[in-house]
Amino acid sequence: MSLVFLKLGGSLITDKSQPYTARLDKLDDLSAQIAAASQENADLRLILGHGSGSFGHTPASQFDTRRGVSGPEAWRGFAEVWYQASRLNRLVIEALHRAGLPALAFSPAASVIARDGKVSSWDCAALRSALENGLLPVIHGDVVFDQIRGGTILSTEDLFAYLAQEFQPERILLAGQERGVWADFPSRQRLAAEITPRNFAQQTPGLGGAAGTDVTGGMRSKVTEMLKLVELLPSLEVLIFSGEEPGILRRVLRGENPGTRLHC
Repeated sequence: MSLVFLKLGGSLITDKSQPYTARLDKLDDLSAQIAAASQENADLRLILGHGSGSFGHTPASQFDTRRGVSGPEAWRGFAEVWYQASRLNRLVIEALHRAGLPALAFSPAASVIARDGKVSSWDCAALRSALENGLLPVIHGDVVFDQIRGGTILSTEDLFAYLAQEFQPERILLAGQERGVWADFPSRQRLAAEITPRNFAQQTPGLGGAAGTDVTGGMRSKVTEMLKLVELLPSLEVLIFSGEEPGILRRVLRGENPGTRLHC
């Protein structure tokens, strides 16, 4: 079994400049590419994650949920973020279903407990059973209860960082709109082909944030989180790439490495 974690970024599957706007055609195209890659490689196993894009990030920014939850109004905001993130998750599941994939949603809000913005506990037994039986587990950036903050938001990268230690994937694939990590952001003339913990400082000045509303830190947060993970799991490779090019996700799932590769 070849295990891969794949994230469909919120910037890829929604219009982050327009609240609550999904890119339904893009969801169908990406789902079809996943289905094709799965048919080509019977040994491929995926845990799929997706961002919340213009759905969850819109109320999350309004209520500042990431930083913590306290008081009736903030808890109503917590529930609203969950509702909007779940709306998008349903659209993702429907697209995967149309492509013939046996997708099964696992809501982090129902199973993850955080401590000061990091996963503290997560019973992964059901997720593991789904994976072992050929199903496609789907998680997403979501609100979770937090032992210090009351509540918070965890990104897909936060969730992947925990799951990677449990499941030991070979690759983590982060598909967004950008072709990779730009060393000279925002001019976007020089793409960083590789980033390691050793050369990270040289690439840091070019790391930008995120277009549109992103309460979970944008590109800098993604790279920092994933570099910590490859140091912890030296055999792991992380790929940041654009999912916009026709057919690119299918090729990446075959083993190609466009974009920016992060490794130890």
